Amino acid sequence: MSRFSNLGHRLYQGEVSFDFVGRRKLWYSISGVIVLIAAIGLAMGLHLGIEFKGGSVYTVTKPGLSVSQAQDTADGIVSSHPLVQSTDSNKIRIQVSSDETKSSDEIRSQLSQKLGVPLDTVEAQVIGPSWGKQISNKALTGLVVFMVLVTVYLAIAFEWRMAVAALVALIHDLLITIGVYALVGFEVTPGTVIGFLTILGYSLYDTVVVFDTVKENAKGITKQNKLTYSEAANAGLNQTLVRSLNTTVVALLPVAALLFIGGGLLGAGTLNDISLALFIGLAAGAYSSICVATPLLAQLKEEQPEMKALRKRVLQHRAAAAAKGEGADATATDEGPEDDEPAGMVGQRGRSAGATRAKGRPSTKR
Repeated sequence: MSRFSNLGHRLYQGEVSFDFVGRRKLWYSISGVIVLIAAIGLAMGLHLGIEFKGGSVYTVTKPGLSVSQAQDTADGIVSSHPLVQSTDSNKIRIQVSSDETKSSDEIRSQLSQKLGVPLDTVEAQVIGPSWGKQISNKALTGLVVFMVLVTVYLAIAFEWRMAVAALVALIHDLLITIGVYALVGFEVTPGTVIGFLTILGYSLYDTVVVFDTVKENAKGITKQNKLTYSEAANAGLNQTLVRSLNTTVVALLPVAALLFIGGGLLGAGTLNDISLALFIGLAAGAYSSICVATPLLAQLKEEQPEMKALRKRVLQHRAAAAAKGEGADATATDEGPEDDEPAGMVGQRGRSAGATRAKGRPSTKR
């Protein structure tokens, strides 16, 4: 653990550096493959819960009743394949689609008889399709409003390029999470929607922390000739790398307990809808803030005329330093990075930190 803490200190000081920004084409390719797989799963269709498509829910209270027993009983009563899940307090939840021809009272009565329980221990709840449509519309409205507010906030607090990069990362995380849901066939419920909104907020938080450090590193960057914007962004990303990993691991541990222990070992199926969304979304959010949002931001910034001029000056300075035998002062390779090459900060001990101190800017550890 001390080694990991020491690595975080060395990353923050610029003594070691991983070149995330320079390898953006690699990250884009990985993200493209994952999103493509998720899109294929989404094309296969989502397993919408009863709250969205309508139907009836029957809750049976009987100690010792297993899910398999309840499933066999329910299959013999209704024509459509019902969804049976266990809940807390020795209760079994049976969902029947709205296509079922039998009335809810008839199904409730037969469940009571075949399971050998009093009728008052079988609770019934009928949900109409129109109510599910309203829930779907509200969920979509909430998602759109969230995206708009995020874009406006980032554009005001930072700049529009950061807003675009963060928005792309958010959509990236959302597509992956929804695609995984479709592939594994988990039921989409209102709890799933809450999970989606939660992971988007987490992904945004992680991205904003990285962007804040990048913004600090890039102050007055056009007034010097030792660092390009991509290199300053990569330095900021490395300074927050260990923090991002620590936050992600701490957040994933309790979610993993809900998903694998609560939903898997203990059979509490109602935990799966939100826990899977959180688990996949948190992992995707950590990846996107490091390998999607920041590299995309650097790519957008490098298209600015002043940043192109800065890159030209930096390369000229390094070429002149190399000609004089002062290669130790360079922050990257002599020829400078191309679009598909590393930004040139890997393994350069103390260079980014030294450049920052040379500019007289204080460094605040986050």
